[in-house]
Amino acid sequence: MWERGPVGGLAFALILAGTAVADAAPEPSVEPLIVTARLRAENDLAAPVSLTVVTRETLRASGTDGVAGLAVRIPALGYSSPNPRNTALTIRGLGSSVAAVSQANDGLELGVGFYVDGVYRARPAAAAFDLSDLERIEVLRGPQGTLFGKNTTAGVVSLTTRAPSGVLGADAELTLGGFGYRRARASLSGPLGDERITARLSLGGADRDGMLRSIKSGGRSNSLGAFNVLARLRIAPSDTLVIDLSADAASLKSECCTQVPVRVGPTLKPADRQFPALAAAAGYVPLPLDPKARTTDIDAPLASDTTEGGVLARIEARAGAFDLTSLTAWRRWDWDAANDRDYTGLSIQTVQHIPSRQTQASQEVRLATRGEGPLQAVAGVFVFTQVIIGQPKSVYGSVATAWLLGPAPTYPTDLLDGYGTDGRTRFRSTSAAVFGEANWAASDRLSLTAGLRFTREDKTGRFDSTVSGGGPAPTAFLQSAKLSILRPQSYSAKVGDGAVSGRLAGVYRLTPGLSAYASLARAEKSGGINMSGLPTDTQGQPALTTAVIRPERVTAWEAGLKLRPEGGRVAVSLDVFETRVRDYQANVVDAGPGALRGYLANIEAVRSRGVEVEAEVRPAEGLVLTGQAALTDARYRSYANGPCPLERIGSGTAACDLSGRRLPGVPKWAWSATVDYARPLAGAGLEAFARADVSGRSDSAGEATGSAYTVIDGYALVNLSAGIRRPGAWEVTAWVRNAFDAAWLTAVTVQAGNSGLVLGAPGDPRLAGLTLRLAY
Repeated sequence: MWERGPVGGLAFALILAGTAVADAAPEPSVEPLIVTARLRAENDLAAPVSLTVVTRETLRASGTDGVAGLAVRIPALGYSSPNPRNTALTIRGLGSSVAAVSQANDGLELGVGFYVDGVYRARPAAAAFDLSDLERIEVLRGPQGTLFGKNTTAGVVSLTTRAPSGVLGADAELTLGGFGYRRARASLSGPLGDERITARLSLGGADRDGMLRSIKSGGRSNSLGAFNVLARLRIAPSDTLVIDLSADAASLKSECCTQVPVRVGPTLKPADRQFPALAAAAGYVPLPLDPKARTTDIDAPLASDTTEGGVLARIEARAGAFDLTSLTAWRRWDWDAANDRDYTGLSIQTVQHIPSRQTQASQEVRLATRGEGPLQAVAGVFVFTQVIIGQPKSVYGSVATAWLLGPAPTYPTDLLDGYGTDGRTRFRSTSAAVFGEANWAASDRLSLTAGLRFTREDKTGRFDSTVSGGGPAPTAFLQSAKLSILRPQSYSAKVGDGAVSGRLAGVYRLTPGLSAYASLARAEKSGGINMSGLPTDTQGQPALTTAVIRPERVTAWEAGLKLRPEGGRVAVSLDVFETRVRDYQANVVDAGPGALRGYLANIEAVRSRGVEVEAEVRPAEGLVLTGQAALTDARYRSYANGPCPLERIGSGTAACDLSGRRLPGVPKWAWSATVDYARPLAGAGLEAFARADVSGRSDSAGEATGSAYTVIDGYALVNLSAGIRRPGAWEVTAWVRNAFDAAWLTAVTVQAGNSGLVLGAPGDPRLAGLTLRLAY
């Protein structure tokens, strides 16, 4: 399937089909696609990059209100969020391998850049907030460091909010649905007494009852509570100067996030150290292994509280034959949560949370050529700094000793009761870069692009933790047992490096509506520092050599075809790609006898390759068909000393060769399709519409080891909506998401202690509701 023949045959067939339909019936037609991937508005046919553009109209019609919904629509985009702090974005399977609540690490650099209005947001939790008053989203696949401020090795998700308008206008939206779902949004825009000064204010909020039934409390778990506000002010004192000022704030506060039992897998431990025997010895009756039942019996407090906000000053000026852009931004992020990390009604772990605060500041200045000459270029400088301060806390309960260490009398039952850790962390990183890209129109058909970047990054980290509590440990054996679960650690580390990366690309116009492109890129993600504690060596001491991880180096190529004939009814894009990574940075798990410890490590070699197709067809007036599909093969090419899968874990820690296994969270097949139909109602000035969104994923590895017991099964979801509207005035939509109530999981977790219990985060069940929109 990787050979040129089949791919070329598919592309040729798509081109012939599209050209034939376009020639046969010029109306209705697909519209030109304008993209800003290269920091200027241009036709997608001229851009040598694979990307997906989602407009405001599509976001509204599909009911997409977060990046999670966006990932369902875009097959190459992966999204996992066991809780907001542990949110992870991947593109083509690469970027960040956080897959469970225990695996976030402040020292991990992002591989997928997340930008809002051109500003890089360093915390992945930013992607967990609502999408607020957006104009468009562009998802760019592959390294993008020669144009965007921060070096990103896997791709970019770029959000653009709606700009202030010179005409007074307002819009509002109210949504009501099942599980107490309520969402309200409103925006107001217009001039402030002078047409040169305009403003826009947007507000939004949502809440929803929990979708899990809590047996212990009788209430609901995994509820939702969100609020956001965005204010923008635009000052245009002349035709050559525009100043944009904006401020935003958002919050997510809810009784969240827990998981439910999925299955129990056998381990190599003695029978009395596996889940069935441990549960029986504790007199515990486990919940049914049925994620669709959506029940939990956790007995520890559950909460999620995260806020973010910031300010931005964007200045755009014309200076002779150049356009000058300056972006000055400051942001902060605060997080706290309470978790029951054993996910059961047993008092194994009673406290786990990591209060933390991040602040960041960035400055970017770009200079770009203006005009229609054969040579176009952009060059820029970028400076970024962030500080993250955390306070990890964890406490174990009365059943922890038997569950994590062993039965009495070998281990006193109260040995771990009340045993806990209290830590302090401080991580600081600074980044400075110069970058640029030039595009040369060598002929009317051929365009060549070259980009270069130099980045210098320096990071420092400090980790300190103490332990206290628990029962007496009068012998060295018992002292060692306690320390195998939690151990005081104190260390500091620093890392700094400079790297050159670059990109070469070309576009050739085969016909006015058909182009072919190819690109080759080299990129690097700087070294990192472990900020969640270190694994231990054979003597049980912190392995200080693991405090720092090496830079991640990426080589990526891709080639594609883009068909969008003017006046045609069909638009198709097709690309093939391969990305190879050396020293891939990932969170791995020290699968010891007690707590599961996540820490950063380098994996020798990773490869992702595949084929992606996007299509849009307009066969009749008012009818639009769209589809996307991705075939991705993302694997560890070399991972000699990885953690062992659940079924190979004994009583001690062991390493397993994971070479050849799939990367977690990457389905081989992913696809989505949409049918959108609108029809005017004669003589009424109204329009009726209906829409169906269908998406699917094949099975994927739930975590790095590739255990047969942590596989996330494939699924298909169907969303339906229909309604009536007066264009530009009002709209009423009835909708149902997951119409056939498919059971699906967004993440899986192996229970601490490797008892064999596997838990999962269920995706949303069927949810129906009504949305009213007004515009003025």
